[in-house]
Amino acid sequence: MRKYILILVVFLSAYAIGQETEFKGDPDVSFEVARNLAFNSKRQEAQDTLRFILTKYPDYHDVRSFLGSTYSWDGEYKKAAQEFNYVLDKSPERLDTWEAAINNELYREAPYNAIKMIEKALGYFPENETLLYLQASAQNATNNKEQALIIIDKILVNNPNNEKAIDFKQSLLNDLRHNIIGLIAAVDLYSEVFDPMQYYSLKYARRTKYGSIHARFNFSERFGSTGSQVEVDMYPTISQGFYAYLNFGVSNSYLYPEIRYGAELYKSLPKGFEASLGFRSLKYSETTNIYTGSLGWYTGNSYFSFRSYVTPGEPKASMSGTLMYRKYRQDANNYFSVEAGMGFSPDIYRFDFEGNEDVIVNLQSQKLNLGYYFSSENERNYWGFLAGVSHQEISFNPGSYFWIYSLSVSWDFNFK
Repeated sequence: MRKYILILVVFLSAYAIGQETEFKGDPDVSFEVARNLAFNSKRQEAQDTLRFILTKYPDYHDVRSFLGSTYSWDGEYKKAAQEFNYVLDKSPERLDTWEAAINNELYREAPYNAIKMIEKALGYFPENETLLYLQASAQNATNNKEQALIIIDKILVNNPNNEKAIDFKQSLLNDLRHNIIGLIAAVDLYSEVFDPMQYYSLKYARRTKYGSIHARFNFSERFGSTGSQVEVDMYPTISQGFYAYLNFGVSNSYLYPEIRYGAELYKSLPKGFEASLGFRSLKYSETTNIYTGSLGWYTGNSYFSFRSYVTPGEPKASMSGTLMYRKYRQDANNYFSVEAGMGFSPDIYRFDFEGNEDVIVNLQSQKLNLGYYFSSENERNYWGFLAGVSHQEISFNPGSYFWIYSLSVSWDFNFK
């Protein structure tokens, strides 16, 4: 019953406002009506009510400050700033109005304005945790992460249990750690024919403002031999939502391509989609060119991706595809993955390619991989575990298959 009375009051008040030219009611009651309107998706009616109250009570600062907040919610940042400035000029001791005004500047992507306002506000409220947090947010928005970290540390000195500050500090530390070293160890166990094959990889990566660069040293023990490969991957940013992948690798072992190179362009699309198109080239005794493309979709904490490889050849082109799903937890470094695919993948060196390129890229294969990736509490260490099974056609006995059971462990360490 109370709900229906409130709705009736809301509509009667809105009607009365539309009929009157001068405010004559109780400003406190009307203010409560306006708040209910604003929080029930009737923002325009709420603003009409608030403005009407101010025609008679221009210095009712709670009303004017709330009006500014509704403008800010609607993206009318200049109008919001005018209302906040009016209130703060007359009553600068209002902490909640300072907070709303500063957030309005951050929402309108004017962090330098926000920084100036915070400096004024701190003159009235020295060492206030909320203002300091907003100051760190503004410094972060100007890409001054070192200064943001200094400010967050000031909060934590006085209140080491401030959870928002703890989380923000961890995020800043992750952004400031531009260097990564990592290790991967993997083994393939075969149901017949071959002894276990071992793979190892040592990498160093650095994040730059132009994109990240990865250098890797790969080593493996297969077919009774050992061999190594050096690779470099780059992910240059071209523009907002548009970046590239570049790869180059060399080896003096038959276990790897003598030369490997590739390139791919990635483009973000509306509604969380991403598409890419590129190629890979592997040079053994002959050069094999492989064309690839992918389509990904981010939705909530989930990511779906389909990648296809096409290798021209005789009597017809070889095709393969992989479907992947990731379920993220708190961030991009913590997730569970499932991957299923069919056909040859150029990124897996399980074969003796020398002189067998045409045979190998046309082999039939099915695979299923399960992965789990997580970070340490301080987010400096990242771990990954991958287990998979493949049903692989034998290169020297077409039509016959064996099973391959794969296990791998990875570790990455972030540092400044």
